[in-house]
Amino acid sequence: MRAFAAISLTALLSGAAFSQSTEMPRFEVADVHVSPHSADPFPYLKGPFVRGGRYEVRTATMLDLIATAYGLDGDKVLGGPSWLEMDRFEVLAKMPANSTPEAQKAMLQALLADRFKLAIHKDTKPMPAFALTAGKRPTLKPADGSGETGCKFTPPPRPEAGSPVPMAPTFSYSCHNMTMAAFTEGMRDMVAAFQYLNGSPVADQTKLEGSWDFDFKYSLRGRIMPGGAAADTITLFDAIDKQLGLKLDPARIPMPVIVVDSVNRTPSGNAPGVTESLHAVPVPTEFDVAVVKPTDADFRGMRFDMQPGGRVNLQGMTLKFLIEQAWNINDDMLVGAPKWMDTDRFDIVAKATAAVAAGDPRSGPQIDEDAVWAMMRALLADRFKLATHREDRPVSAYTLLAIKPKLKKADPASRTRFKEGPATPDDDKPPEKTKDPRAANPALSRLVTCQNMTMAQFAEKLQSIAPGYIHSPVLDATGLNGAWDFTLSFSPAGMFRGGGGRGGDAVQPPGAGAEASDPGGGLTLLEAVEKELGLKLEMQKRPISVLVIDHVEQKPDN
Repeated sequence: MRAFAAISLTALLSGAAFSQSTEMPRFEVADVHVSPHSADPFPYLKGPFVRGGRYEVRTATMLDLIATAYGLDGDKVLGGPSWLEMDRFEVLAKMPANSTPEAQKAMLQALLADRFKLAIHKDTKPMPAFALTAGKRPTLKPADGSGETGCKFTPPPRPEAGSPVPMAPTFSYSCHNMTMAAFTEGMRDMVAAFQYLNGSPVADQTKLEGSWDFDFKYSLRGRIMPGGAAADTITLFDAIDKQLGLKLDPARIPMPVIVVDSVNRTPSGNAPGVTESLHAVPVPTEFDVAVVKPTDADFRGMRFDMQPGGRVNLQGMTLKFLIEQAWNINDDMLVGAPKWMDTDRFDIVAKATAAVAAGDPRSGPQIDEDAVWAMMRALLADRFKLATHREDRPVSAYTLLAIKPKLKKADPASRTRFKEGPATPDDDKPPEKTKDPRAANPALSRLVTCQNMTMAQFAEKLQSIAPGYIHSPVLDATGLNGAWDFTLSFSPAGMFRGGGGRGGDAVQPPGAGAEASDPGGGLTLLEAVEKELGLKLEMQKRPISVLVIDHVEQKPDN
């Protein structure tokens, strides 16, 4: 589903003000409401967008809104009710002229206090993190101060045509003139580092002064197999240790946080005439200009760029892939596609109107992806004479059943959430004692922690947790009432189907995940659900909304 969608739009901004002063700037008028229900299994924060004096945030959880308003990572927002990360809201507001990004944050703080009665306080808490320390013999080379500063990424070599994809692709970095503080600051943004760090910050505790030159490489965690050759695969932790002579260990480090004391679930009502006051301008549904042509036979791979300013540049795309992205569906939800739609490739260069390219020169432009995909649907209909309709058809889809549940009753006061990685350790429990099955069995590289989650919510989230296994909505038939805490550790679908795919999961046909696990220690999602949770995912036929292609032409019209 929209494999290239931006997953996180919240900026890491320092110097945030925690206090809620009565003198802070305010929006002139604001429309605040609950987000319309969507079948999108991958909802995420959209915005803030700034255009024509208007400030827009869509499909934002209260956690998103608080983190955006105070310029913090979401994991530094503590407390709050169970729905803080689940309910989603829309904010459309009119700002005073020439409002700076800092003023925009202050106005959002005031709006949350006014419309949701949000009350917070600042604090300092020990938070899950990683500490980088110096080993006995660091192997770093002192830098001479010349040349550029930074770490250059070298992707793994592209396999030759017909050769298998490496089980554990290697990512290489060459760092020059780097201080340890700068290195740790950028570490969690390294390719595939999230699999190891779970989004946690890294603190420099090396006590190494000055700048350094060094190289290191590590493997994609989801492809490291137990007993694999050390020369072929290496974890990020082992790479830091063996190649640099440093140590990267879990820790709890005091950090500034904000604590939610109280917040209303329902915002106060909008003022009369708010829509007219906002002078809402309809978003265009077509590109200003677009060129569609067959891809050059010498071009390999795919290119997918949504650039600042509203320019869209696509290369090597099949029409089937574009339709699935534009309509946000998977293979088994598309009916009637001719074979050439999965083989013929096309390039598209298009320019969106300025109303779609939103932003402020001081904070950087952003693209309204929903508007771009709406225009892409119109473009495909125009150039390929594409005609479709929606209908419910019997499709093989998973149903979640209870066998011998192994779930822990949740604290009803805790937040309902799921996240990648292990549960946050308790303050009195050293982080190195936290159980992480990936340490003992790297093949179980997907680790998901669910908190205060009902089975209906878990079934709904499964498609976004494991898109390589789950292509259609899952039906909850467990009969289990209440909410639960549990962790689920499994292997990427690509490990069993020999490919990449989104989030490390290769897209499989329905039922493919039911195959037996491999002898290297991997577990499919279906096996893990049964073994670890005492539940079962069973394939059943039931009506699912599908997109039916009524007509399409192979040659695009320009």
